[in-house]
Amino acid sequence: MFMDQAIPLCDPARTDSGFRPMKALHHFRKLIADKEDTEQVFHIIEALRDNRFAKSAEHFFATPTGKQILSKNEYLPHLLDDHERLRKFPMGSVAHAYCDFMEKEGLTSQGLVDEFEKFQKDKPRYNDMLERYSNRLRDTHDLFHVLTGYGRDALGEQCVLAFSYSLNPSWGVLLLAWAGARELKKTVSTDAPIYAAVREGQCLGRLAKSAAHQDIEALLAMPLADARKQLNIGEPVTYKRAHAIMRGEGIDPYDLLGVQKAAA
Repeated sequence: MFMDQAIPLCDPARTDSGFRPMKALHHFRKLIADKEDTEQVFHIIEALRDNRFAKSAEHFFATPTGKQILSKNEYLPHLLDDHERLRKFPMGSVAHAYCDFMEKEGLTSQGLVDEFEKFQKDKPRYNDMLERYSNRLRDTHDLFHVLTGYGRDALGEQCVLAFSYSLNPSWGVLLLAWAGARELKKTVSTDAPIYAAVREGQCLGRLAKSAAHQDIEALLAMPLADARKQLNIGEPVTYKRAHAIMRGEGIDPYDLLGVQKAAA
């Protein structure tokens, strides 16, 4: 049991626990119908959460870094969305790469929180480790893209989910990664190694250390190459090969479903 009794691992009043595959299937179908409906992702992850999540949270918050983070209860989007502050870090740092990525994609850390709030709606909030750990994983998702080299293309999203699963096991995340890969195979005519790229992401994640378990401000200050080395994040060779094959086939990896072409 965690030594700080003021913040329980799991609030006894929680009612959102339990393994509910039929609920996950319902929300997965809604996600397939509208792939931009990010709210469904949170429903799926919650419905397939098992005791491994609680074990991961308890283990992390028992570490020196975890104890410090638990005590500070920092709100990461305030730091991650302060690009003026992050741009003061040296060129070549994780901070600069993160700002470049977020600005290019038109994203904010708070934007993902806002999507999460649609899922939460009128649900009760709990001041426990599970809630704080869940928020930390959510808030570092786009940082994982930067550190792993996986883009926000359809394949890159499945790969970063597979990578994340190996670090923080969740049946919901695994379902999203592999079901998403299957959807790509069904809808895109390509010889690119879709499944192999996702499998590679899962394997790379097994060897890596989690960015969510680090002091984020210290990590942002590091040169990107050094951060990848410290976290033992390998090169996504198969993912890059998949992109090269698709481009050779005249397919834009960032527009696999031809949305931009259809709108042109």
